[in-house]
This record gives sequence, C-alpha cells and structure tokens, in this order.
Amino acid sequence: MTASVAAIDLGATSGRVMLGHVGHNELSVRPVARFPNTPVRTIDGLHWNILELYRNVVAGLNAAVREDPSIASVAVDSWAVDYALMRGGRMLGTPYHYRDDRNIAAVEETHAIVSPEELYAANGLQFLSFNTLYQLAADREAGMLDLADGFLLIPDLINYWLTGRQVAEQTNASTTGLLSVATGDWDHALIGRLGLPRAVLPELVSPGTVLGPLLPSVDVTSNMMVTTVGSHDTASAVVAVPATDPDFAYISCGTWGLVGVELDSPVLTPQSRAANFTNEGGVDGRVRFLHNVMGLWILSESVRDWQRTDPTVELPGLLAAASALTTPVSVFNADDPTFQAPGEMPARIAEWCRDHGVRAPRSPVEFVRSIIESLAVAFVDAVHTASELSGKTVSVIHIVGGGSQNELLCQLVADRSGMPVLAGPVEATAIGNVLVQARAHSLVDGSLESLRSLVATAFSPRRYEPRS
Repeated sequence: MTASVAAIDLGATSGRVMLGHVGHNELSVRPVARFPNTPVRTIDGLHWNILELYRNVVAGLNAAVREDPSIASVAVDSWAVDYALMRGGRMLGTPYHYRDDRNIAAVEETHAIVSPEELYAANGLQFLSFNTLYQLAADREAGMLDLADGFLLIPDLINYWLTGRQVAEQTNASTTGLLSVATGDWDHALIGRLGLPRAVLPELVSPGTVLGPLLPSVDVTSNMMVTTVGSHDTASAVVAVPATDPDFAYISCGTWGLVGVELDSPVLTPQSRAANFTNEGGVDGRVRFLHNVMGLWILSESVRDWQRTDPTVELPGLLAAASALTTPVSVFNADDPTFQAPGEMPARIAEWCRDHGVRAPRSPVEFVRSIIESLAVAFVDAVHTASELSGKTVSVIHIVGGGSQNELLCQLVADRSGMPVLAGPVEATAIGNVLVQARAHSLVDGSLESLRSLVATAFSPRRYEPRS
C-alpha cells in the first residue's frame, strides 16, 4: 500500500510544502511550494511574520492538493523555542524572534531564582539566552502573562489554526526548558518557582498523534488528517539520517548546525553542562544529545552584507574560489555569541580576529574560506565532545540538510575528524516528517532503524573520505 502525505517544513529563513509518496519499499519527496521566512522589526523588537507564513502554508497545501487530491495526512515542523501567547483562542501579539534582545535581562533574573546548575539538572538543556523559559520570563516582566490563557509553540500554533486543537508536541516542547528531563512531562515545580502560570501550558502529545481533519476556515478542500511528527525540525531531520551503522554522529546543518549523537537516556553530568550540551526529545523517546553551533547563518549573513554594496556577489562563485584557495586563513570561534545577531557579520569576524591576535580575512573569498574552516573545526570538536561525554563510539559522521550540499564543508569535516562523512539527504527534515506521518497511518512500520534503512535506499548519500 502506498499513499501521499504533505510535510510543512518551516525553517528560520524559508518554508516549504513537500509532497511525499511512501509505502513499504517506496519513498520519494518533491517540493510543491517554497516561500521566504522574513522577520519584521517594529518599534518593540524583532518578530516573525507568522500570518504571512500561515498564508503561504495554506497556499502550499492547495498546490499539493491540486497535484494529488488523495493526500492522507499533513504535518508541521519548524524551528524551536518561539511561541505565541493566546487568550480566548487568539494571539496576544505577533511572536517574537529568538534573535530579539529582550531576553538579556530575563536571563539574569531567571538565574537569580534557579541557578544554571539546577536548571540543567531539571531540564537537561544547554544554555541559550533565547531558550523559551527566558522569553517567558521577559513576557512575565512585561505583564503579558497576566493576560494569557494559552501558549503555543510555532508548529503547534499552525496545527491549532488547521484543526482547532491546542496541544504541545513533545520533541519541540522539550526545547522550552519547562519539561522534566526525567519524566518528559511539564515540570510544574520548576514552572512554579519561575513564577510562570501553569494554566497556559497545553496537553502534551507524542509524534504520530492524529489531531483531526482540516477546519473549514482553512479553505483547503481535502480529507487529509493533521498528524503530529517530530515538530522540532531537528527531531524530524534525525529520523531521516540514513544511518546503517549504529556508531554515527549527525550534523543537521542549515541556519544552525546541530551536532550530536542519539542516545537512549540523557547525559546530565557537570562535564556535559560545562560543555553546553543539550538533551532534547527525539522521536520514539530517543534523546538527541547535541550542541548548537552557529551554522551557515554566519555565511548567509556575510553574503547578505556584501550584496548590499555589490548585488552581483553570489555564493556559488565564492565557494568555488574559496575551495581553490591555497593560502592559509585564520580560524575563529564559530560558537562565539558575538555572531548571533544579524547584520555586519564580516566586520564582527574581523573584529574577533583582531581581538584574538590573528590575521583577519581581507577579501570575501578569504572570509568564506575562513567561515567554512571555522565551522568544520566547531563541528568536529562537537562530535568528539559528544562521543567523550556520552561514551558512544562514533565511526562515521552524517551531514544532512542544506549544508550537505556544501562540498568544501563536508570534505573539511572528513579531513579534520579523520572519519568518513556521508552527506545527504538535503531535505532530511521533510523526509523525517513524511516518515513519521506514514508510520502513524500504517503506510510503513518498524523502528527508527527501519525508517532509516528506507531513507538510505531512496536517497543514497555522498561519501567523503578523509584526506591524509
């Protein structure tokens, strides 16, 4: 039996609606709609243009139905941590972007109540200043939580608009800092200590939960059901890692580089907290033990900066020239928080180099090579640290997502790690989304390993061997 499902995959810079055709020995995906995800800055900060995203989602679903009227299911995944506050089923304002700086004061206020050590023991998450619990603390100080009776993460908000059901999918909820790493449920004791309202938190559901049909207000003529998946995009991407060897590490590489290993239980040692490693929920109760590296954001922001003064600048040409570069370039710390904010990225890289006594790149080509070299170092360091902290042997590295197309990056990771790198699939997140839906509707069955075997057959990865 084969059937079609639709995957709504919302990334931090773009979104897409993918049509997946899946069965026992069949798996394919193709895009039916792509659209930008461009934040909006207003007088009160940086926001997501969530209504435009939803409009594009509905238009993409209509395009998918035109191609295949028999779609059985649709599911949403997106970036993590951001949310909308709700009252009476309506949004209380446009969701803030995680790169907004409103959380800075909230971090100190939160740590004055619960220490970083206590937080890590409770939720197992690495420290990121934009984690949901800090954003909620900022909302508390602004008085917004006094008005709210609900709270929905981005994919849960889209699901609510599609079905009318307010729930929180578990893998994405695990990134809020409000779930107990021990039980996987809302940590009401921690939530109470932080002075956050327990009543706003929705019911938790697992990936593979069928939420129901589309509402008439969606204006899509279809009998498709809305299903939850690993709604944190990395959770879906890890499902689609085409691993045939259990001793693998993964790099889900796009705007961010999520680097880690898959475990059966969390790692909560002082060493893992000091290394800023996180324990996030995965599909089938797996633990994604990983570290967030700044990722290709640094490269895309640099290109955007150059294009402001020279619109002819294009990334493919820069990458080709950077690959051919034979002179050495400096390596900077791609994990430094100074690279988190948008704008003027080359200037901030040059300033970091000057501050640390190393030669700053002098041309766009040198900048690109320096960025790729620095990302490779950060990725490989994170792989080694994940292995050491977890005790998991790693013999191969899988790179999935957009970064798997970057040949220079893949080769440098292989060279620096001394391990083979298997690159692809590019659309890993959408593929993982499709597979979890398909399993929920009995189109496929089996463990994650079975699903990954299907991916490995359908999307043969490109292999990079380390050069001596």
